[in-house]
Amino acid sequence: MSNKKINPQVITNEDGASMEKLVSLCKRRGFVYQSSEIYGGLNGAWDYGPLGVELKNNIQKIWWQAMTRKHDNIVGIDGAIMMHPRVWEASGHVENFSDPLIDCKACKTRFRADHLEADNPEALKNKKCPSCGGELTEPRNFNLMFKTHLGPVDKGDDSGLVYLRPETAQAIFVNFKNVADTSRVSIPFGIAQVGKAFRNEITTKNFIFRTLEFEQMEMQFFCKPGTDLEWLAKWKEERLAYYHNLLGIKPERLRFHQHGANELAHYAADAYDIEYLYPFGWQELEGIHDRTDYDLRRHAEFSGNKRLTYQDEETKEYYIPYVIETSAGLTRSVLITLMDAYHEESLGKDDEGNEDIRTVLHFHPNVAPIMAGIFPLVKKDGLPEIAREIETELKEEFNVYYDGSGAVGRRYRRMDEVGTPYCITIDHQSKEDGSVTLRYRDTMQQVRLPKEELVSFIKKANKNYKRQ
Repeated sequence: MSNKKINPQVITNEDGASMEKLVSLCKRRGFVYQSSEIYGGLNGAWDYGPLGVELKNNIQKIWWQAMTRKHDNIVGIDGAIMMHPRVWEASGHVENFSDPLIDCKACKTRFRADHLEADNPEALKNKKCPSCGGELTEPRNFNLMFKTHLGPVDKGDDSGLVYLRPETAQAIFVNFKNVADTSRVSIPFGIAQVGKAFRNEITTKNFIFRTLEFEQMEMQFFCKPGTDLEWLAKWKEERLAYYHNLLGIKPERLRFHQHGANELAHYAADAYDIEYLYPFGWQELEGIHDRTDYDLRRHAEFSGNKRLTYQDEETKEYYIPYVIETSAGLTRSVLITLMDAYHEESLGKDDEGNEDIRTVLHFHPNVAPIMAGIFPLVKKDGLPEIAREIETELKEEFNVYYDGSGAVGRRYRRMDEVGTPYCITIDHQSKEDGSVTLRYRDTMQQVRLPKEELVSFIKKANKNYKRQ
């Protein structure tokens, strides 16, 4: 095996992407599109393109593997989006799930009072719209749940009222006894779920950070009262390590934020957010909460005193378990993975004397939408046929992309921009000895190896991957 190393002189390294650059790349390369774009779009709604859905699915698979299959005491469910309306009364969402809404009387722009206070306190103090200078209304509570009605006729009352779920956790709580009785798990144990949730946000902003519909990856961990603080500390540590080790997120861009007394949700005894340093500042990525026995106790009460207790197998004691929640946004995980991977490099001057800029997404191979690009050097002499054979073999293990057109350097750059970890080039030597050239995305280093070793080579490289 030969080893040809490319060592360009990197003049500048700019980590991270502005929102404008990221949105442009996502549209241009097929990660994320504005929903209903041909009709002018719908604010707060986004569609995932061919690369975006691969990225999202990869992150979901990694989370599911880390949170269920690597644990012998965590199982999964898939709950319905629409639930009995009493569920949301018991959970406190009907009463408490609201944001303070302010309207401009002139231009009709809507603001969240807490956001306006943080972004433009003078506007809130003077009751002047920051957009047009018009008079602002007094804050009023606005419930974030989307309402709909069951049945063919809306009777104009609440008899058929149902909600699109604003979170996925409640399906876990109302199925606590079903899971405990049918899966034979013993406390401590967890129930995990991935699914869509819906919130009628007053304002949606920052691309896919805050949207009308989004996907959550939640695990509710049931434990004996009195052990909750121990489990809270354990899950804080494990969840932070997940972002570092499995998604490849830079440690310096993550931190914990403990909720103060004025921030705690009505169900929480203690709560932490894992925050990420977005271009618009530190904001929540995942919540880790001590929900005590609030949810199970409330559902037992509102369902007509259905028993939601647990009996300890050894002591025969009955108790309502406490719950430690880990709630991660799949949509936000996609966003931070894109942001954290985005990199611009100046590689010196090109042949015409202009600065040569390489845009690259340094995805961890675990999440990369495309694992390898496959390039025949030319469209003749049997090289495309060899390339197609390699494509067929690699597709058994990875998502790969065949590209047979254009200069190979341009093909490399296209793959760099969508975060493909490896490029495999088939040339005339491949016909002679069966070897191919494999190029690394991060270093642009090239190695020569037999085509029969590609699958094992890539698997080993992925296992040992470390961000440059």
